[in-house]
Amino acid sequence: MPVTLILGSAPMATVARDWPRMPFDRVLAINNAHAIRPDWDELIYPHDFPVDRIPALRPGQHHVTETEFVPAQNALGGFVYAGGTMAFTAAYYALFSHQSTVIAVFGCDMVYPRHGKTHFYGQGTADPLRADVTLRSLEAKSARLLVIAAMRGVAMVNLSAGPSRLIFPRASQGSVAKARPLPFCPDFAAAALAAETALGYVVPSGRYWEEAERFDPAELDRIDALWLASATVPWQQTA
Repeated sequence: MPVTLILGSAPMATVARDWPRMPFDRVLAINNAHAIRPDWDELIYPHDFPVDRIPALRPGQHHVTETEFVPAQNALGGFVYAGGTMAFTAAYYALFSHQSTVIAVFGCDMVYPRHGKTHFYGQGTADPLRADVTLRSLEAKSARLLVIAAMRGVAMVNLSAGPSRLIFPRASQGSVAKARPLPFCPDFAAAALAAETALGYVVPSGRYWEEAERFDPAELDRIDALWLASATVPWQQTA
């Protein structure tokens, strides 16, 4: 089963430096995570990522910029519903662009200590801590991703062992290739998708913050609740 590893920049992410390449078929590094291990296949970063931090490409490697990840995320609902962090963007890009049956994340837990290092390289800017209408519930955004992936036959798993804002099931390196999509409630998922379509909060450019005044937080909260329900209520209950 093809497995994609998405590597983030949490303090413990450097553990992945010593992991064997197997069972990962592709490694997608986010922002500075390219420094953790040299064998990444793709590096994804936003338009304002510092130029001096962008590494040179080795054979077989590829930089993923907004030219590629914006259309991919728009094809799966857009940034407003999916959540405006690079961790979610990387996952939707992988879901849209890769042929993986498992997408495993590591170092993307969106939990930031008040003291000490926030990222493996020291102090960093944490996307989820900014005031952003798309990030009112990180758990709901991860529920959406979990269910959208399951609809496409892809399992989302978390390789981290510590606290996490992601609701993905946990997995280990040894078990990751055996992961399967979890059951979800199709009624709630269908209701969430219908509500998204009715609102029409899609921004083709991906720069949703430039149009933030037209997004109703209460409506987004309602959709978030539907996604949480779709991921946490066994589908058998709707039979």
